[in-house]
Amino acid sequence: MHEITGPREPAHSLGGRFDDTAERRQVSQAKQVLIILILLVLSTAGCTAPPEKPLGEPRPSEPFTFRVLATGLADPWEITWGPDGFLWVTERAGKTVTRVNPADGSKTTAITIADVYASDSQDGLLGMAFQPNFLKGSANNAVYLAYTYDVSPNAAVDRRVKIVRYTYDPVAKVLSNPADLITGLPASTDHNSGRLLLGPDEKLYYSVGDQGNNQFERFCSPIRAQGLPTTEDVGVQNWTTYVGKILRLNLDGGVPSDNPVINGVRSHVYSYGHRNPQALVFGPGRRLFSAEHGPKSDDEINLIQAGGNYGWPYVSGFKDDQAYVYANWSASTTPPCSTLRYDSYVSAPSVPQQTETAWHGPDYVEPLKTLYTVANGHNFQDPACGEQSYICWPSIAPSSMDFAPAGKGGFEPWRNSLLVSSLKNGALYCLRLTQDGGSVQGDITQFFKTANRYRDLALSPDNRTVYIVTDSTGRVGPQSGPPTEKLDNPGAILEFTFVG
Repeated sequence: MHEITGPREPAHSLGGRFDDTAERRQVSQAKQVLIILILLVLSTAGCTAPPEKPLGEPRPSEPFTFRVLATGLADPWEITWGPDGFLWVTERAGKTVTRVNPADGSKTTAITIADVYASDSQDGLLGMAFQPNFLKGSANNAVYLAYTYDVSPNAAVDRRVKIVRYTYDPVAKVLSNPADLITGLPASTDHNSGRLLLGPDEKLYYSVGDQGNNQFERFCSPIRAQGLPTTEDVGVQNWTTYVGKILRLNLDGGVPSDNPVINGVRSHVYSYGHRNPQALVFGPGRRLFSAEHGPKSDDEINLIQAGGNYGWPYVSGFKDDQAYVYANWSASTTPPCSTLRYDSYVSAPSVPQQTETAWHGPDYVEPLKTLYTVANGHNFQDPACGEQSYICWPSIAPSSMDFAPAGKGGFEPWRNSLLVSSLKNGALYCLRLTQDGGSVQGDITQFFKTANRYRDLALSPDNRTVYIVTDSTGRVGPQSGPPTEKLDNPGAILEFTFVG
């Protein structure tokens, strides 16, 4: 879904007219109740959730303790357990990398980057990754950071993203000596994605969203997630086609020699056809997984294949023609798009529309799982949900993902599972993998429900503690009642420790 970061209209899917009859409304409400009941089932195949409870109300059977480890963070984006035994956090709006002591929550600043451009949207200081063998020898002290910056010499902002290598001083405990690895990557106020990951192959992986095009104030800007770079683009370092992609880079920012050749060109592009893949993690067998925001429904859990095409904007979720039609507002010519008024539920007659099964793209890969797929006729404007109807949509806005390994230790029902954080619902979701790690099995279960927007999570080395960073502002669906902008723990690190 579109990310709601302030008091603005929620996002909706990019197309389709939906039946609004009373009969369909009743069916839709019944489906929504069924979905809620399924999420609250606490006994499932593999992922068995403890009973949910309001925070601060202990229950003897609850196998997790809770505390607020740290507060006062300026829109944290990334949290990582550092090799030095501290939690490292990037603060998107604060432009700061903060080290947090997991024992007492005390904070120290590793660096504040003046070059970062951050607004009240989704730009700023984003992803972070550590060099292989970090702190094991004086030559292994690099930290990689991704952030937006302004390249315009004028008053109007022209955002771009760069990935920069910094050197960490373990004595002074600060970052310095920035060296640009790649600059000029696409950036926007919306759908930047911005996850940076070091793979087991010692390559950097970075996700770039579709920039929020073809909706809201950007509805006349076309989605370029299917566009691919040419040989000339790579030669002159023109990265404009890198939107809607997952990139793979050498540690010096170059194009790896074993990257996939797509449409005859080898570039940084590792996979394409993405909407807003805010989550990246490596799982068993060196498999790369991503979680991606859907428009109204169909958030995706994807197993990323080299050269794979994940279908956006022609396909959302599975290629099943269910509750999604690609309405290409930017392609309206008579009248031109600029004269239209955008409506996220009903497309103007001049806006071209295309069903999912009408599209046949090369190298298409379906998701492993969706959160959640609904049938045609689903009423996304159910009046029972109030003005913030997006809270009732069958989606969670997945913002990050981690992998709990299959070995002993930690919470048994989470072993060999993907853990996914939710912005919209303020919850952690457990998706159990098959033994080989190639697919998701059983039902999805929900943990740690609070009135917060969960931005990112990290696991302690023993896999017994989950650390979750929360947004400083935004809307969320609480445990009961209407959606709220009054967050329980804005700009904080929440700590959930398994004590069973």
